[in-house]
Amino acid sequence: MNDHMEPDVAARLADVLTEIATAAREAGSDPHEITLVAVGKGHDASRIRPALESGHRVFGENRVQEAADKWPELSTEFPGTALHLIGPLQTNKVRQAVALFDVIETLDRPKLARELAKEMAKAGRRPDCFIEVNTGAEAQKAGVLPAEADPFIALCRNEFDLPVKGLMCIPPAGEEPSLHFALLREIARRNGLAGLSMGMSADYPIAIAFGATHVRVGTAIFGERPPRRPN
Repeated sequence: MNDHMEPDVAARLADVLTEIATAAREAGSDPHEITLVAVGKGHDASRIRPALESGHRVFGENRVQEAADKWPELSTEFPGTALHLIGPLQTNKVRQAVALFDVIETLDRPKLARELAKEMAKAGRRPDCFIEVNTGAEAQKAGVLPAEADPFIALCRNEFDLPVKGLMCIPPAGEEPSLHFALLREIARRNGLAGLSMGMSADYPIAIAFGATHVRVGTAIFGERPPRRPN
């Protein structure tokens, strides 16, 4: 994409924040209680900088290594940034993830819970955790199955003493997202969890209507991601 065709990141960020506020008011929620996680996945630091310069401080990344390449420098330049891991976490990346991220949104299996607990104790750093629920029971997708969510939440809290703050989901493409948001909200409600990370560029106003506390928006702010370069 040529420079003159690049979307204005700051303007698009402002539009998304306005739409969040509108959706929140329509849902009877306080717009200030909804956190926009601006997803910088696949975009380099120069693309993210305008959002930081306009005052935004909460960002999401899918890959631990990509975050490690980009964020230490940006976080130093713009103090007060909070970084969310929103992609799958492999156990061999737990040490790096605990050091880098303020929130880990993709806790989804006992082995990962155990490794996170060990690393948090060792590092003396306790990023907030959201448990990812595979609301569509999709074989190719990460996340604990809805039927297994309650015991897994209890395990993470009671056995591993993890700072579980909420739940996260990614509805299946092509399905009505509201059904999945309602399911996630119900699981959170019966487990006394306040955080609901749900809704992306295409459906975040719907997620807000169903009680989202965090929305993860990338494309609507930063434009389409450039193709991934081969390793």
